[in-house]
Amino acid sequence: MTSPHTYKWGLQRASSSSTDRSPTPGPAEGKQALRATGRAGFVARGVVYVLVGALALQIAFGGGGREADRQGALQQVAAQPFGKVMLWLLVVGFGCMALWRASGALLDNGPSHKVGSRLLDAGRAVFYGFVCWGTASFAAGTGGSSGSDAKSRDWTASALKLPGGQVLVGLAGVVLIGVGVTLAVRAVMRRFLRKLETGKMGRRVRQAVTALGVGGGTARGAVFAGVGVFVLVAAIRFDPQQAKGMDATLRTFAHTPAGPWLLVAVAIGLVLFGGFSFASARRRRL
Repeated sequence: MTSPHTYKWGLQRASSSSTDRSPTPGPAEGKQALRATGRAGFVARGVVYVLVGALALQIAFGGGGREADRQGALQQVAAQPFGKVMLWLLVVGFGCMALWRASGALLDNGPSHKVGSRLLDAGRAVFYGFVCWGTASFAAGTGGSSGSDAKSRDWTASALKLPGGQVLVGLAGVVLIGVGVTLAVRAVMRRFLRKLETGKMGRRVRQAVTALGVGGGTARGAVFAGVGVFVLVAAIRFDPQQAKGMDATLRTFAHTPAGPWLLVAVAIGLVLFGGFSFASARRRRL
């Protein structure tokens, strides 16, 4: 028969052992970690877009030394004090964005997160995975020497050699045009406000974020659509040299009837989109 003293000692021991166990991370901690990765990704995206916009402004005013694309932005970062450290921080940021987008594709985020949204998040995860890899290659000095224009021509030339390659390239151009138009329309309609914590914003902050989203999203859509147009032209003419990346597309804006002012407007819009990315890192529902 167990004595009261022995029974009491057993309860104390059980209580002590359960207290000493380290807590297992729960769903709340997991969601917090995912939010942190998402915010880091938006910061990295913002840095690149601000730098690309600044480079495009230099081109508009006749001082374009570097390409106005992600490659040029990375070169700009590398030229700064502690540039190597900053590059690896961007690698981490883009990796976080890829993970956050992948979580949106794989995890159950409620009935509103439908199959189409999951597929879109999956595509974004793959895209940012490639961006992360390219940024890491540049930071390590093992690749990433060619800009968006050369990559676009190389991809188009390789695709045109495939059976049905002309159709494939044409479809890619149409998709890019569709993405660009969709981005611009959604920006003008202010659809992005649905994903922001607008209830926690003051009136002036909301107006500023709205301006960043509308101007930035419209400019970003214009660039995507412009790249798509040149890819489509390359398919129609069966000439990979007609394909252009972000840099050549932006430079083309300066040769329209509007002159360099169209490029100035788009460049400012890209800077605004960078600012909107920073605002998303703080105010987006993640």
